Amino acid sequence: MADRALEILRSVFGYPAFRTPQDEVIATLMAGEDALVLMPTGGGKSLCYQIPAMARPGTGVVVSPLIALMQDQVAALRQAGVRAAYLNSALDAAEAREVERQFLEGGLDLLYIAPERLVLERTLTLLERVPLSLFAIDEAHCVSQWGHDFRPEYMRLSILHERFPQVPRIALTATADEPTRREIAERLGLSQARRFIQSFDRPNIRYRIVQGLDSPREALLRFIRNEHAGDAGIVYCLSRKKVEDVAQWLTEKGVQALPYHAGLPAATREQNQARFINEEGWVMVATIAFGMGIDKPNVRFVAHLSLPKSIEAYYQETGRAGRDGLPANAWMSYGLQDVITLRQMMEASEADETHKRVERHKLDAMLGFCETTDCRRQALLAYFGESHDTPCGNCDTCLEPPQTWDATVAAQKALSCVHRTGQRFGVNYLIDVLRGKDEERIRQNGHDRQSTFGIGADLGVAAWRGLFRQLIARNLLNVDFEGHGALRLTPACRALLKGEAPLWLRKETSRPKTRTTRAAVRTVFASSEDQSLWDALRACRRRLAEEQGVPPYVVFHDATLMQMVEQRPHSRHELAGISGVGERKLDAYGDAFLQVLREAEFS
Repeated sequence: MADRALEILRSVFGYPAFRTPQDEVIATLMAGEDALVLMPTGGGKSLCYQIPAMARPGTGVVVSPLIALMQDQVAALRQAGVRAAYLNSALDAAEAREVERQFLEGGLDLLYIAPERLVLERTLTLLERVPLSLFAIDEAHCVSQWGHDFRPEYMRLSILHERFPQVPRIALTATADEPTRREIAERLGLSQARRFIQSFDRPNIRYRIVQGLDSPREALLRFIRNEHAGDAGIVYCLSRKKVEDVAQWLTEKGVQALPYHAGLPAATREQNQARFINEEGWVMVATIAFGMGIDKPNVRFVAHLSLPKSIEAYYQETGRAGRDGLPANAWMSYGLQDVITLRQMMEASEADETHKRVERHKLDAMLGFCETTDCRRQALLAYFGESHDTPCGNCDTCLEPPQTWDATVAAQKALSCVHRTGQRFGVNYLIDVLRGKDEERIRQNGHDRQSTFGIGADLGVAAWRGLFRQLIARNLLNVDFEGHGALRLTPACRALLKGEAPLWLRKETSRPKTRTTRAAVRTVFASSEDQSLWDALRACRRRLAEEQGVPPYVVFHDATLMQMVEQRPHSRHELAGISGVGERKLDAYGDAFLQVLREAEFS
């Protein structure tokens, strides 16, 4: 069986060997046992169930939460010569009947189904009529009630074990801390499953967070122009209005940008998503409604103009960059208003107190990650229970270590000002009092006669805003959402006010450093000949993809084209040795790419 799995890997998918622990996961399923797999995005999760589904008798049934994800994966499998199909609401009645016919006649290796359809009695009865090789539950973290992608229909998937006890199951996710793993195992009936927990580390992603900017949009534009001109990327925003404003603004500045959020007409969303997937160089500006179903491997950056609610959400969203293993950027601008807005939304939600407590904990962890002065990758991995012995050297705090300052006295002034003004005012008013601003509202309230009036004139507005942001992030101040953003003291601030504990904070900078790191994140070739060949190979790929009606990356990934540039294969035999070139793709596309390579050699 192990030989058969390796043969499929090489002949169908074009890869020479398994990555750890793909071979062990596959062996577990081949033996008829269950598995719970946690593997980072781009780590090769899909092969863990696709190969045993092809090697074992029967059809593999894959539970997938999004139509776009099913369509992408089925298109890629068919290009590799795999008999795959999906059943979802995108099919009309005749198309669905044809897929069911193929399934009943044993004509499919893999059948992708949405969880809502799978748990219907009609579907379960259909599955009982055909030998099944396995069940794969993708994006298994959707079962967690505390997660950012909770899907209630996932809760019913334990029925698979009850109705099909002899069929092995595999649950897979890229994002799950230890409590979420326990919840997945419990709710899906996988307590006896063998667990495979791979490193969360995505070393090809560079993490960068810039704080307290006056114009985050301008900073984003500089980032795109300096490091990602012409690249595919995703920009996440918190609100629909912000999505549309930023997309329009980027377009006016010469960036190919499209909006995506749940409030747009379905046809517009589908059209924008199709352009992003099928064409090169588009930037999608979106709410978190976009992304989980996107299998595009050459997204070179993910940017956040709004603070994610949790580290899990941040990891999941940034993980959509660099799925092909090539260098990518995760960039975020984050400020005081993000903290206030998210805290207000959280407290105003109708969730029960237990749920709110969990959400507060997750947001606090996210804020701590933003404000850390240590290696971001170490902090990110530590959240998921994984240690990293040395700083990564590929995040902003490693490449440009932030300056810190003893903020003890300034923080005491800020906290005293909050107290003496009655804990009834927001940040801007408090800063005006601290800086001694001559303003009618302050005089009417009598705060010009308070001891804290003018005691902060030595610091600028940006420095005070940064200090308040960090005090909120450290839970020394709370935002009173019923009081229109008023700040309140927390019990945690007592030691600081009494002078019993010092406070060192990140020093605010007026503008982020603009050291260009293009060489680290973009495809750079040693010679103009290599660059010309790269462009010619991409043009060939684009033409073939348009003829097939599939995204370019379904033909070949960038990493495969890069190997062609490096190795310059002269024959079909040599081309077959390139990673990602399986037998079906060699037959379909080999001659076209060899022609491009020959022309480059004699040009």
